[in-house]
This record gives sequence, C-alpha cells and structure tokens, in this order.
Amino acid sequence: MFNFYDIIKKYAFEQYVHSGVIAMIDILISLIATMITVVGVDAIVPSISIPLHIVINVALCTIVATIIGVLTMRTHRIIIRHSTIGDIWKLVVATIIKEAVLCICAVTLLNYTSTLLPIILLFDALLTFSIFIITRIAMVIVYDTIKHSFVATDLRSNVFIYGSSDKSTALRLRLDNSPHYKVVGFIQYAASSANLAGQNLYHFKDKSDEQLETLFVNRGVKTIIFPNYDTLREESERLIPFCTSHNIKILVAPPIDEAIDGNIPQSAIREVKIEDLLGRDEIKISMKEIIDNFSGKTVLVTGAAGSIGSELCRQLVTFGIKKLVMFDNAETPMHNIRLELEDKYKELPIVPIVGDVRQPNRLEFVFSSHKPQVVFHAAAYKHVPLMEENPCEAVLVNVYGSRNVADMCIKHGAEMMVMISTDKAVNPTNIMGCTKRLAEIYVQSLGTAIADGRVNGKTKFVTTRFGNVLGSNGSVIPRFREQIIAGGPVTVTHPDITRFFMTIPEACRLVMEAATMSGGNQIFVFDMGESVKIVKLAERMIELAGFKVGRDIEIKFTGLRPGEKLYEEVLSNTENTIETNHAKIRIAKVREYDYNDAAEGVERLRELAYDVQIIDMVKLMKQIVPEFKSQNSDFAKLD
Repeated sequence: MFNFYDIIKKYAFEQYVHSGVIAMIDILISLIATMITVVGVDAIVPSISIPLHIVINVALCTIVATIIGVLTMRTHRIIIRHSTIGDIWKLVVATIIKEAVLCICAVTLLNYTSTLLPIILLFDALLTFSIFIITRIAMVIVYDTIKHSFVATDLRSNVFIYGSSDKSTALRLRLDNSPHYKVVGFIQYAASSANLAGQNLYHFKDKSDEQLETLFVNRGVKTIIFPNYDTLREESERLIPFCTSHNIKILVAPPIDEAIDGNIPQSAIREVKIEDLLGRDEIKISMKEIIDNFSGKTVLVTGAAGSIGSELCRQLVTFGIKKLVMFDNAETPMHNIRLELEDKYKELPIVPIVGDVRQPNRLEFVFSSHKPQVVFHAAAYKHVPLMEENPCEAVLVNVYGSRNVADMCIKHGAEMMVMISTDKAVNPTNIMGCTKRLAEIYVQSLGTAIADGRVNGKTKFVTTRFGNVLGSNGSVIPRFREQIIAGGPVTVTHPDITRFFMTIPEACRLVMEAATMSGGNQIFVFDMGESVKIVKLAERMIELAGFKVGRDIEIKFTGLRPGEKLYEEVLSNTENTIETNHAKIRIAKVREYDYNDAAEGVERLRELAYDVQIIDMVKLMKQIVPEFKSQNSDFAKLD
C-alpha cells in the first residue's frame, strides 16, 4: 500500500542529498554571484562597457573556477542535515580558489589588467560566500521544517528519560532527531516532596504509584528510557516494579560510543533484561598491568567455545597478544566464536582447534605446535544434576582433563596456567563441585612442588573461584526466558533457594586481574555481592516480559535436584580468605596437599572412571576431599 510518510522518510530523512546535486547548486550559486558582480560593475562604473562575449567568457571561467574550488575542498560532500560551523572554512577556501582561478583567467585569457580587478574579485568573493551560507541555512531550515511536520504526527512514541544528570541531558540531545522517540520530560526520584527543578522535570516519592500513574497518563507516556545501567539498577526496587505492573516499557540506552553521527539507532536502545538489574557497578581493574602481562604472548584457552571461555577470548584479543589458540570439542560454537573474532581482528592469528582435554596426545600436539605462554583452562562439565547422574564423565573431564593440561604446561614451559573453578568447590555437596575441588588440589600441589624444587618446571598456577554467571549456557536465566516465551510454567526447585550471580564480562575481568596479581599457587575467590532469591528472579523476569505472575505465567516448585544446595557458600568472608589489594578479590585459605598423594589419587580416580566403578570412585573422592558431603543424592549413603 502506498504510504506517503514512508516516501518522505526515506528520501528526506534517511537518504543523503546526492553530492552531484550539491555540486550543481554550488556552481549555480557561484555563477549567479559572478553575474550579479559583472552587471553591478557595468551599472556602477559608466566608463566600463562589458560586451556580451566577455560576459559569456567570464561565465565559463566562473564555472571552471567553481568546479576546481568545490572539488578541491569537497564542499559538495558536506551533508546538509549535519552541517556545522566547522564547515564554513571549507566554503571560505573554495571561494578563495574560485577567485584565484578567475584572476588568472582575467589576466591571461581576457587580458584584463584594470586596477579595479582586485575590487571586483573581492566583491564577487563576498557575494559568493554569502550566498553559499544563506543557501545552506535555508536548506537546513527546510529540512527541519519538513522533518518536524511529519514527525510531529503520532508516529513517535512519547518517552520519559530518567534522571537529570549530564548523561540524561546528553541522551535527550542524542534523541532530538529520532524518528521513533519524542522526549516529553525527565523523571527522577526525590526523597522528600520537591517542586519541579526545571521545565519538564518531574519528581516522584516512595509509595507514590497514584502520582506516577497520573503523570504517565497525563503526558501520554508508555515508555521510559534509562541513560545507563547504573541508574537502571538504582530503580530496580522502586520505579521498575511500578513500570512492569503498569505495562510501561522500560528501555536502556547504549553507551555514547555506540551512537552514529551523534544519533542513536532505534535498534541500539533495547528493552531491559534481568541481567541489567542484577549486574553491579563496573569493576575497576588495572588495564595497563593486564595488557603488559599478556601483550605479545601466545595464549591458549581451553573450553574456548563456552560462556566463560569465549568471553576470555573476546577480552584477550584486545590486549595485543601475539596469537590466540582456541581449544574446544564443541564444533558449532567454536565455528561461531572463530568467525566473530576473525571479522573484528583480521591481523591477529586466531587458531581454532577441535579437541578434548581427556586426550593427552591431542594436547601434546597443541602445546608442541604453538608453544603457549599463558593457558586459561576453562574446559569443564558444570551442570550439577547432570554430573550427579554421570559422575565418571565429570571426573574424566574436570579432574583428569585438568591434570593433562597442567602437565602439558610443565612439559612445554608455559609461564602461567589459570584454572577456572567454582564456588561449588567450597565444602562440596555434589559430584561436580568435588571434581572441581580435586582439580584445584592437583594444580595447587603441583605448583607447590615446583616452588619447593621437588618437580622441575617454571609454570605458575593460579586458580579462580566464582559463582553463577548471568546468562551462561544452560543457566537459570536462559531457561526461565524459554519457559516464559512458551507460556509457562516457570519451574523453580525450592521457594527458599538462593544463588550468587556475576556477569560473564565481570567474571572474566576479575580472572585477568587475579592472573596479573598472582605470584603463583594461589586460589583467588571473588566478591559475588548479595545473594539472589531465585523465585524473586523468576517473578521479576515474568514482570519484565509484560506478564502477571500467577495470572499469565505460573511459577511451579519442583523440588531440589540431586546434589543441589539451598544456599551457596559465601566465598569471600574474612574467616576463610585473606585480603588482597583489590577489594573484589581475596585469597582462599585451603588445606595443602602433597603432590605425590594428589597425583596418585587423580590417577586412581582416572582408572576407576574409565572402568565405570562409580561407587568405589565416589568413595575415593570423599576420602581425598573429606568435606565432600552429598546432599539430596544417592551418594549420601557413602558419607
């Protein structure tokens, strides 16, 4: 169907005026100015009589001179709707070039050497430049008039911007030319009753739903845009619940560096996700030290296609490393991360290797071929219920696989191995957590043996522990999101279950920081912030999706799964950790193991796992890690 607005929008708002048209306009303007000058001189100075053929020659010279000036200064490339004061100098220089060429033509081709020539050229220059400026101002006015006459219809959504800070003001300016959003004011929280601090700035107080509802209705607003994630989280328990309960769309703007030509594309302003509300203030890390630590080195990442491994790769490629070797057994995710990184970092050698940490010969090939100096070991099985049902595979990947990687680091002289562990290794209650603790024991005892001179090698071993990461593959948030899309129910194991959460980029930044500050043989734990009640998380996700809990989407409790805890251990308290110079990172106090005992235990576990001797294997795990007490599991009878 023919839509007149779409035609105007396409050609008046979105398309640039063709540069050839601008060039023709400039030539015509210049020719008109010169003809006015010639006619004016002929009228003002009676002694001068300019014949027609001279006028024609002057016109031709003007066209040539203007073409030279326009092409030299590229004034025809100046976009009308984006013209600024800074473009004036280009018009000035283009005018000067025109007059210089005209002077040369007048003296050489037309043999005109009158003392009036400088005055004529000066008058022509002033007139040409003035008409250039006037014409461009007129173009901008016409463009804005046309644009606002169409945008002023009900094609834009009325929106509030949250806050009155510089970021909020900047967002208002960036949305000024938006064909999608019309900013009708600013809104912010005020602890006490406050008058308006300025035009279109509205305050609200706690428990002022009626006031807020009236404000949104009177201003015709169904959308609020937050200028950044920090302000969004400030209102997670106040304005956000009001908006979700009243079907007010909640959007968050991208950082300023994602704006294009000062404007924000509609796709960049996105709806709020639960990860935005659970995230914390940005962690400050010493980027210079981190870059110095990894710059110019070959880095190997195992589990490179996973949630943590892929984010480690994304951050590492920005540190000036020499080569990135990615190792994983998941073909399609490996293919995807390879394409993503190669598109952005074409000059960096990126080597994707499909392999399994359970295969020493494959690891031998990787280490001997590429000689990695730094190894990030993120390959692991992580899902608690699944590993409770498949304990032998958990041991082979998480324990034996970690041993293989650590041994290859020693054999091939890697400078550092950073192992990614988990909070579930603290007083483990399930197979997965215990396997990660066993991997920690082997790696730390090996590092200690090297430091004591009992094992030859130079590799520093660093272990990092943290809790659940937001949005990781197979985690609770993607699962809830899928259930909400399907219409529910959203399944939660227990009404009181809580978990600690951290964003994937945040976790990876802390891993980098820990690797940089470590002297080796340390287990670093991260401050996970406040624990989150999972049922509250489910409720908030349902509300953010625009549904009512219980009415539209039901929450169903299914019972704790095998090996699952109600509450995760607090990683970074003062009783079980030592502080570092980073407020978010502490060193775990753990019992040390003799390397020979650890190596013997791992080898015996490997044999039992290969023979699928499950009971004997789990018994041995509990002997090596006496704090391993199974919960809600058949293995509890072995405690």
